[in-house]
Amino acid sequence: MIQLLILVGLIITPKVVAATPALLSDDPRRPVDQISRDLGVPAGVFRACFSNVHPAAQGDHPTSKRVHANKAILLACLQRSNPKITNQSLDTVMDRYRPGGREAQEPQR
Repeated sequence: MIQLLILVGLIITPKVVAATPALLSDDPRRPVDQISRDLGVPAGVFRACFSNVHPAAQGDHPTSKRVHANKAILLACLQRSNPKITNQSLDTVMDRYRPGGREAQEPQR
């Protein structure tokens, strides 16, 4: 009976909206609106896709394994919204806006 009441309470209780904005999972140094425009996807799609990417800490270089894993996640997700995105076009756009440019993405040795 208690479980049923809790379940009913969860269904009926209205959701409370916080007054403070939610933290975005994308890198705050990246201009998401510009990146998403250049890729031809909505900003929300880019944020959702990027939320599964794990960039290296600022100033660090990612491992080769991380570079490939992140690219596979991001490219496949973005292509569901815009199938015209290629590996090359994604690199071009991301390098344009990545702090440190392409050099920052070169894997550590």
